[in-house]
Amino acid sequence: MGDCCNGAKGGASIASLDMLDRRYTKQVFDNVHRNISLDPLSLKFIDTQHFQRLRDLKQLGLTYLVYPGAVHTRFEHSLGVYWLASESVQSLKKYQGSELDIDNFDMQTVKLAGLLHDIGHGPFSHLFEHEFMPRAVPGSTWSHELMSVRMVDHIVDEHCIDIDPSRLKIIKEMILASSKEHAMPKSAREKLFLYDIVANGRNGIDVDKFDYISRDSRACGLGCNFEYKRLIDRMRVMGDEICYPAKEYLTVFKLFNSRADLHRTVYTHAKVKAVELMLVDALLKADDYLKISSYPLDPAEYWKLDDTIVKTIETSHNRPLKESRDILLRLRRRDLYRFCNEYTVPKEKLEYFKDVTAQDIVCSQRGGPQLKEDDVAVCNVKIDLTRGKNNPLQSINFFKDYASNDKFPVSDGCVSHILPSYFQDRIVRVYAKKSELVETVSEAFENFQVKMYGVKAQVHDTPEKKKQRRF
Repeated sequence: MGDCCNGAKGGASIASLDMLDRRYTKQVFDNVHRNISLDPLSLKFIDTQHFQRLRDLKQLGLTYLVYPGAVHTRFEHSLGVYWLASESVQSLKKYQGSELDIDNFDMQTVKLAGLLHDIGHGPFSHLFEHEFMPRAVPGSTWSHELMSVRMVDHIVDEHCIDIDPSRLKIIKEMILASSKEHAMPKSAREKLFLYDIVANGRNGIDVDKFDYISRDSRACGLGCNFEYKRLIDRMRVMGDEICYPAKEYLTVFKLFNSRADLHRTVYTHAKVKAVELMLVDALLKADDYLKISSYPLDPAEYWKLDDTIVKTIETSHNRPLKESRDILLRLRRRDLYRFCNEYTVPKEKLEYFKDVTAQDIVCSQRGGPQLKEDDVAVCNVKIDLTRGKNNPLQSINFFKDYASNDKFPVSDGCVSHILPSYFQDRIVRVYAKKSELVETVSEAFENFQVKMYGVKAQVHDTPEKKKQRRF
């Protein structure tokens, strides 16, 4: 891959320009990170139809229907991760450059991994990957990380980008570094700390989170008490691993806690999930005709698939798309699936929890209009601090001060006794697809809880006004 060369201005090759000359860089202004400088090799990827497609992928999918300001895109997020990856390597080079032997090759490689880490994302953020594809293609192992790797190879071949094959291989390894299922064996035998900057599979601290936590909080009008610059400025490599001063323990905790807060208040907001459930139904009903699920099979076609698929369905007059159009029309008119209630799975039951299905609710009905599975929508929400029921801070090493050569984990009990003792929530939400079925679905959901736990686990009863609303 990448044997074909696109020359830079003045006859110099891109490889020889790697980091450097301002004559060959471009500046863009970002509302989070301010001025971002783009180097020549990165611009070769950015100025392709495949990367520009990210402008038509909203970072938070349909969240803007609840938080109107959340209209930012994967494009600006990718530039942000590119920039923070650069800032992180620059910081390490500034303080440990001679010790770590960080060179321009390393810096450019990490920057490109940050730039391209999300290029394989599907429409509507994670909805396409976690909700649509598993139902459209049962048993599918497709992921946006794997697709990003395929897209990178395709772009290099399609546009004859002159890039060192060993660099290209490391970029793809870095993109997959946080994936438990698809991580590639690392070709590098040293400088393994570089793999933890963009997508950290070791402990979850990476610049991808730094950017989206800051950017999403800002777009949704929410405050954010996590300050990523403190971690970038103070991190240190010890034993080929990025470590942090012990006094920044609570700063690290704020990273994971801020992420969990965003999941609870934004990403899995009850109305946001109602909208997503409707969109998934619309896409599934359109799939036989539009072959949406076939696009990820071919990188040459995949770049044509983005959020505008909704407008394609809405403006079509084809009869096979009528059911899908009807659902989207309900979305436009705010006639959403009706939220009935939710409960948080008891802590002692989490280990054996299995996703609740519409069939579970229907089978718990005792009276009222006979429910069908298609009348009920169930959302199983998982919120954690990136490590399931485990404390992610236990996988992070700290150091006392910069004169010390010892690294160590910090027990949370040594820092504070008001930090959480458990690190995962499972929330089950149930929706009625028709307004007139809210009361029936709500009662069936209550029966299910009693059957499962012996009590109603939900905090409160479904309000009467919600039950009685028919239109």
